[in-house]
Amino acid sequence: MADLVRIGSETAKGGFANEKEIAKKFINWKKDKEAQKWLKIMDYNLKKIKKVEAEVLHGHKTDVQIKVTITLKKLVSVQNLSVKKTNSDADYNQIDKRWVKNYIELWNIPENITTLLKIFCGEISPSELLSEKKITQSKYNSLRDKRRFFMDEFENKHKKTIIDFFTKNKLLIIADIIKGGGKFAADWMLVTRYDTKEDETTWVLADINKAMNIFGEGEVEISPRGSISIGRITLQRKGGDGGRVTGNMLQFKIRPCDLFRY
Repeated sequence: MADLVRIGSETAKGGFANEKEIAKKFINWKKDKEAQKWLKIMDYNLKKIKKVEAEVLHGHKTDVQIKVTITLKKLVSVQNLSVKKTNSDADYNQIDKRWVKNYIELWNIPENITTLLKIFCGEISPSELLSEKKITQSKYNSLRDKRRFFMDEFENKHKKTIIDFFTKNKLLIIADIIKGGGKFAADWMLVTRYDTKEDETTWVLADINKAMNIFGEGEVEISPRGSISIGRITLQRKGGDGGRVTGNMLQFKIRPCDLFRY
């Protein structure tokens, strides 16, 4: 139904960044101007809508999603929205996090790259590599963080291997981490940015294919901070978590406000 390049952006008075508030706006679409605009962007004729239902879904990837069910005169249509909240253009938003082993199953990652990714996020520690004489003492001493390797600390041949893999599988990876799969795959991405001083919410609603094109635009390369840039998407070690082992997961992040540039 939707045009694959449909995208709309506008500023409204007041705040509605909370996903529950957004769901309520869809439910109250007959009186809510923003909900009416969103439905039009989705290519619905408001005169043909009988009822709109919306519910907040949790636990499907790391996103908060809203499932919107539109009842028309002759059919029922479902749209899944991936919702991103931000307060500034510089804010990052986590879109996916998993252990390396879970990505192996998704993308059929070869053993050599699996090992490099585990070293990158700290599942295999530099001290283990040192004790097994897989790295020298001087290499260990030169590391910025003794818990892991940054991408720019790998040998050139290993950096090339990693970059080549993500370049070859770029489209698949972007689709999996932004759109997802199965019945909960996102159809749209809704980004809201709240300005507390002005008490205004700026929003942008983009077809998920348009969003994937925007965030995937650019080369696969090592970032200045030693992570991986996949277009506008950053792949890094999760970190944090008070030093717990879950800090060794892989994490994909985006700046949701990049959508406002289009």
